[in-house]
Amino acid sequence: MLVVVIIVGLLYALPNLYGEDPAVQITGVRGVAASEQTLIQVQKTLQEEKIPAKSVALEEGAILARFDTTDTQLRAREALMSVLGDKYVVALNLAPATPRWLAAIHADPMKLGLDLRGGVHFLMEVDMDTALGKLQEQNIDSLRSDLREKGIPYTTVRKENNYGLSITFRDSKARDEAIAYLTPRHRDLVISSQSGNQLRAVMTDARLSEAREYAVQQNINILRNRVNQLGVAEPVVQRQGADRIVVELPGIQDTARAKEILGATATLEFRLVNTNVDQAAAAAGRVPGDSEVKTDPRRPAGGIVQTRDPHGRPYHRLDVQPG
Repeated sequence: MLVVVIIVGLLYALPNLYGEDPAVQITGVRGVAASEQTLIQVQKTLQEEKIPAKSVALEEGAILARFDTTDTQLRAREALMSVLGDKYVVALNLAPATPRWLAAIHADPMKLGLDLRGGVHFLMEVDMDTALGKLQEQNIDSLRSDLREKGIPYTTVRKENNYGLSITFRDSKARDEAIAYLTPRHRDLVISSQSGNQLRAVMTDARLSEAREYAVQQNINILRNRVNQLGVAEPVVQRQGADRIVVELPGIQDTARAKEILGATATLEFRLVNTNVDQAAAAAGRVPGDSEVKTDPRRPAGGIVQTRDPHGRPYHRLDVQPG
């Protein structure tokens, strides 16, 4: 039995002896998978440029081309980038040189981290001030809308510290009426009476914590989607502290390209169209506080009236590539 265990252990340790091949990985942007046509184009380009490849294969929507030397790898990357353009991500990588018969029995090389394999380490900070500032703006719009609907007159609305706001009324009666009306409608705000016919509204600690958590988690999800384009084995994308994210990419060679991909993330928001607003009113800028007008070349007369989320969250958010 001991002999069998030793033999099996040695067998599954063999992949560590074969090392890695310099490789070029090709993936589509905007979630588009590489196709057989792309594979043929890659093979044709390498042949025309007389760049020898150990293998070129299409696996799970990505193309992996292996080479014998890093010089050949770099030549291939330059040639493929000029042919494929910005529709595909062409990244340098290292691919395990494990023989197929070992891979067939799931004998894979040991995963090495940055300490043993090298790679790139990014520490990113979420722009929390911008995220909470947008939430503050949406709170202002929501309160204004409620006051207009109720017919409670006010004179000014100002931003306050700690992402709060203050509203000034003509008299204390209007202020007290506003507090009584707004408080049960906005449970995530602490609304209090102030001198000078003012009320002050600040987000609760729970709401601020929720907003910060949401902002960090959204950025983590976006970064993970981007890391997948690089085809890195055992990447690390995790939170560090309150508003920072660590990204570790073991074995990555093209650090500039990795930084470009990770830095090119953006978010796309899908909002509901408010069909209850008259087009003439929209053209004149008269829309409810829970909506806003977005210009649309197809509707030059008034644009499109879109609803806002009263809690500052988009109705649907997707990771996108600007372009």
